[in-house]
Amino acid sequence: MNVQQALVLARAASATVPLPASGATGERWRSLARLAADDLTTARVVEAHLDAVAVLAEAGAAPPADSTWGVFAAEAAGVRLEARLGADGWHLEGAKPWCSLAADLTHALVTAHTPEGRRLFAVDLAAGRAGGSVVVERGTWHSRGLVDVPSGPVHFHGAAARPVGEAGWYLRRPGFAHGGIGVAACWYGGAVGVARALRRTAREPDQLAHHHRGLADLRLRTARLALEAAAVDVDAGRATGRAGEVLATRTRSTVAEVAEDVLRITGHALGPAPLTFDAAHAARVADLTVYLRQDHAERDVAALGEMLAERDHEEGTGWPS
Repeated sequence: MNVQQALVLARAASATVPLPASGATGERWRSLARLAADDLTTARVVEAHLDAVAVLAEAGAAPPADSTWGVFAAEAAGVRLEARLGADGWHLEGAKPWCSLAADLTHALVTAHTPEGRRLFAVDLAAGRAGGSVVVERGTWHSRGLVDVPSGPVHFHGAAARPVGEAGWYLRRPGFAHGGIGVAACWYGGAVGVARALRRTAREPDQLAHHHRGLADLRLRTARLALEAAAVDVDAGRATGRAGEVLATRTRSTVAEVAEDVLRITGHALGPAPLTFDAAHAARVADLTVYLRQDHAERDVAALGEMLAERDHEEGTGWPS
């Protein structure tokens, strides 16, 4: 499936995939995982659109019909996007890094700096591109994974923007944690897709081959159980505030570690052949490797430890800690 087809699927999924914290969060994440197991590019496109739709819903808004959305909220050293309020409304000025599919989407939710702090804005990218106020920097995406999802810088030259929530709302809202776990569901699905190669090997399986397949299964089950438990907590209202941050960090870090383990296990089990002669498998490995770098690895685990230092027990679980 190419990107344009994935965008059509994303629009359709908006009407069928449940919102997070709606009582069917598990089905939402399973839907993303199934897509990712087959094609990480498709899942990457659909997840971003569904995340933006969920953010809008949390703000009491809805996307225009037939629109496609992304969320541009990354920051980078030496790059700054500012929002300025004028007589005719808000306008964005500056650059934003890591803007996936900015040349293909019709709209995006974009964070920008204001005197009151970072704030989220809705931007009509299509109108901005046509009028010259949104300029996508081309030729910067040299990735060997997620090749068809370029995520380079975008330059805003007075682009019209509509505020979504007050300053600081984007990061404070409960859905921020929920959206982060949705990305982890894609990582899980991507790892499942990579691990499927263990079933297809032409070599007669020996004890070591069985070990690799069993080990991959154990690791993937760990990730799936973490996602299932997180979905229950989200739907039960136990994933807000600091509890939501802890849950999201635990779940994302667990799934990311599992996915990295699966990449290692399949590499050890199968050697270089599928990485060099099987185009689909090589693409899955490259896609997952790049996608996983949305995880902040040791920094996220350190942040979890800092959050846990604020409390000395797990509340209401009955389990020792």
